[in-house]
Order: sequence, then structure tokens, then C-alpha cells
Amino acid sequence: MSETVAFPQDRTCPYHPPTAYAPLRESRPLSRVTLFDGRSVWVVTGHAEARALLGDGRLSADRQNVSFPTPTRRFKGLQNRRTALLGVDDPVHNAQRRMLIPSFTLKRTAALRPRIQETVDRLIDAMVAAGPRAELVSAFALPVPSMVICALLGVPYADHEFFEAQSRRLLRGPEPADVEAAREELNGYLADLIERKRTERGDGLLDELVARRLETGETDVEELVSLAAILLIAGHETTANMISLGTFTLLRHPEQLAELRADPSLMPLAVEELMRFLSIADGMLRVATEDIEIGGERIRADDGIVFSTSVINRDEAVFAEPDVLDWHRPDRHHLGFGFGVHQCLGQNLARAEMEIALGTLFERLPGLRLAEDPDRIPFKPGDTIQGMIELPVAW
Repeated sequence: MSETVAFPQDRTCPYHPPTAYAPLRESRPLSRVTLFDGRSVWVVTGHAEARALLGDGRLSADRQNVSFPTPTRRFKGLQNRRTALLGVDDPVHNAQRRMLIPSFTLKRTAALRPRIQETVDRLIDAMVAAGPRAELVSAFALPVPSMVICALLGVPYADHEFFEAQSRRLLRGPEPADVEAAREELNGYLADLIERKRTERGDGLLDELVARRLETGETDVEELVSLAAILLIAGHETTANMISLGTFTLLRHPEQLAELRADPSLMPLAVEELMRFLSIADGMLRVATEDIEIGGERIRADDGIVFSTSVINRDEAVFAEPDVLDWHRPDRHHLGFGFGVHQCLGQNLARAEMEIALGTLFERLPGLRLAEDPDRIPFKPGDTIQGMIELPVAW
């Protein structure tokens, strides 16, 4: 390439990578991109190379590292803050993950399925009663995971408008001051909630951590607040976007949707393919701590690295006809949940929520359709988690 591509960029279609990333697909497996501040960093676009690097201990997720890449101006002020799980390396990361793993196993997720189904049914009942039109993001896609993560953590759902608003400010700003203020307000809320749980014990994950970890001295309030913030934000933002964008995508692919309606047992396969196809969390970030030779290139120590998930998950060497939505493809090793030690802890829960939400939605509302011209329905910019801002539907 004669010029590096700016990263990140907006999508022109909500379920395809930005058209401006075409040169990145042509120059696999590694090339260079330019961030908002003019810094040139490596972008990884090859599937095999991404898996190798994400499993390489010479890459760091420590956002306090002065060489860690910052994708947008609004996140610059947060680099001096330690972020639990996503922004720390082992052994701290491993210790934090071990605290949480028992709550996100397949067995625990299976036990939550009836509660998820009840939540989904109740929300669809309310939509039908108020129908025959709805704005699906606010009426369904956002409340489903928000209610579930609140129940899991032991966070009062009555406070959902507050923490959903802070999540939006954290992820979308627009200014650095908005991001920092949202972080402070959310942390203050969670610190107060954790303090209450010392004497008003419930049955959520936070209650367990207060009893088993905080009061025994194995963790402190600051770490527990950081863990709770990550779980609360990731637990509803990502899945809400997958439900809304997944619905939009299926409605734009009527043949595939018809097959899914005819055979609901395909839904788990459809969810995996949607995770690959949509790649909503595009742009995982790392910094090299040592020199690394890979893909015919040398990554130097302190080089910033971006993993363009949307391009990686369209690698023709792994996925035949990658721009086609096809849940019958033999290879489903997508990186939609990441890879390596930082792979998404809540992926079992996310899968269950998507399977139940999408499956029930299309079963209960067989006439579901977009209520506006698809080209006029707003979706999120490329510098945040991808998804629909609004999704007007009718049935």
C-alpha cells in the first residue's frame, strides 16, 4: 500500500467491514494503519497470525503501558486507570479470571436459561400488547441482556437507566471529559452498592465476591469495583448490539431467515455465524513487549498492534466465501469472542441470550419486518461496538 489506512473507520453497511478496509484484506496478514493521533501501528488481518499473536505472552493488554495504542481521542484520559480483566496481564489477569469462572460455566449458564426465556417472553408480550410497531433496541435488544446481567451480578435493575447511560458515555463519549465523568459516576455507584452488600446480602455474584473475597482480604473495593464495571458494561452492551444487529441482518437475508424459521435447531449455528459475520467488537488492542517475527514482518518491542476482527473473520484462507452469511460452513473458528487468555469470559451466557432472544423473537413474531427503509436506519460509528442505534420494526 502506498498510504496507510486510517483506523478505525465507519462501516457503510452495518454488517460488513468498512469499504475503506479493502486494502487491509489485500495485504494480509499484517500491514500498517494510522490512528487518530497520527501514530502508525500494526494491524493484524490474517486469521492464523491473529490466533498466534493473541496467544503470545510477548503481547500485553496493559493499558497503563505508555506505548499502548489509543484508538480515539476520548479514551486518552483513561490510560492512567487500571482496567480489570481486559486491561491487565498475568498473573493479575489470571487471578481475576479465576474469581469469576465458576459463575460463567456451561452448567451455570444452563441454569440461567429458564430465567432468560422468561425475560424474553415478558418483553415480547409487552411489545405485542403495545404493537404492531416497536423500536426494538429499547423495547427488546437492550433490556434482555441488561435484565440478565443485573440478576446475575445482583445489581438492581431499577437502576438500569443510570448504568446504561454511563455505559453509552464510556463507549461513545463524545469528549474525553464525558468518558472520565461516566467512569467516575459508575465507579461511585458500584462502590456504594458493594458497601451496602456488606450488610444487606443478596444472592448475586457481587454478593458472593463480597463474602468470599472482599471480607477475607483476597481483594479490595477498588479491584471489585473495576471487575463489576467490566462485567456490567460488557454483559449488556455487547449482547444488546448482537441482538439488534443480528435481527437487522437476518431480516436483510430472507432466504437464510426462512431456513432458520423452518428449522429452529439451526439457531446455535446461526449465532456462531452471526458472531463471525458481524464482528461487533472490531479492533482489539495490544502492545509488544519484545520483538516478534511473524507473517514475514518484524514487530518491534513497544509497537502498538490492532486486531481488526471484522477483517480477520473474513479471511478467505479459512472461510470460503467469507462475505456470505452461511451457518453451514465447516469452519467456525471465528474470533468474535477473542482468543487466548483474554477470550470473552461470558461467551456461554452471550450465546444463550442470543439463541433464546433471536429464536423466540422470530417464532413469536412470524411477520416481523423492518418498519423503515433499511438505508435510513441509523447504526453505530466505527469507533465503538458495532450495532444499531435504533431498529424500527413492525409485524
